[in-house]
Formats: sequence, structure tokens, C-alpha cells
Amino acid sequence: MAAAYRCAGIANSRQWLDCYYGVAQPIRAELGLPPAPQQQMALAAMPPAGGVPQDAELRDAVLAEASRCYTLGGDREWLNCYYAAAQPLRASLGLSTAQPPPPPANNFGLQPKPVVTREAASVRAAMADYKFDSFGKFTVHLNNGQVWRQIGSDTSIAHWLKPAGEYVVDIKKGMFGSFNLQVEHVGGAYKVERLQ
Repeated sequence: MAAAYRCAGIANSRQWLDCYYGVAQPIRAELGLPPAPQQQMALAAMPPAGGVPQDAELRDAVLAEASRCYTLGGDREWLNCYYAAAQPLRASLGLSTAQPPPPPANNFGLQPKPVVTREAASVRAAMADYKFDSFGKFTVHLNNGQVWRQIGSDTSIAHWLKPAGEYVVDIKKGMFGSFNLQVEHVGGAYKVERLQ
């Protein structure tokens, strides 16, 4: 869902939909399904930004519905739910809303995967390092080994000047599968994605 949130900067709704589909490629690969079209994966890897998004309310509804798919037990069920969430936008674009039957899973004879327990709702850790790219977006290394990057569509700009070890970071879940990073005793909240 964090990857789907990165598609938000795409103005064209049809292109946004392709990006939305492309971010599901890791689950498709895990299930042994044919890969998503190359165009969708390319959009998901580097979504373009700029312009005013079309159908913003409808996109928000798609993401809200998709964010509820986490309650399903398996990856296959989640993927079907994720695709089904996009049907209202497909209908508004005049695309077919009939869902093709999913290709058979390549897990015949395998034991079902155990249901993973839900992860913690937040992370609190000291910074180990931070750096800014040429656009002023940051990447933060935490002392717990996690690495987080500010998403490209976030318009907030961080102005950190102290050594990294003097900052303590809180990262919490936001809406639609997003993540918000705040630095203790420093104003501002930033939309981020985890790199590792």
C-alpha cells in the first residue's frame, strides 16, 4: 500500500491505474503468476509527478477499499481484493469491470503459508545518519537498521542541521497505507516509505 501511495503524483487517472496495478508485482511474483505488463511495472518503479490529479475522490475511495484487504489471510486473497478495489475507477474510465478469472496458483501440493501477525503500529528510534538528495528529499538511517525515504510527492521540506544522533524519530501509519515520520522536538511531518 505504501508503494500504491507513491502513485498519487500522477495526474492522468488511466496512468495512475496502471501504476496502482504495477505496484502489486512483488505479490504476483511471490504467487508465481505471470508478471504485470512492463509499462505498469515501470510506472510503479518511477511514477511521474505533476499536474492536478483527475478523479481524486475516486482514487481515494479505491485506496481506502484496498487498505481493508489486509484483513484477508493469504496473499492470493489480498491480491484479488486489491484488484477488485479498483473497479469503480475502471468503470469511470469506461474500462471493463468484469474481473478475469485469476490464473491458477503455482502452489499445488505446498503447505499453506502461515498467517503473519500484524506488525507494530509505530517505530521510535534515533537517527544514525541522514542525507538529502538534489530535490531536498531525505533518506534516514535509523539506529535499529531501518532505512526510510521521503516520498517524491511529499511537499514538506526538512531543515535538519544537527548531527543525526541528536534526532529521535517517530514513524506511524497514516491513511491508505502511508507512513508519517516526525522528529522529536522538531516541527513537521513527512510522508515516507521504507527501503529496508
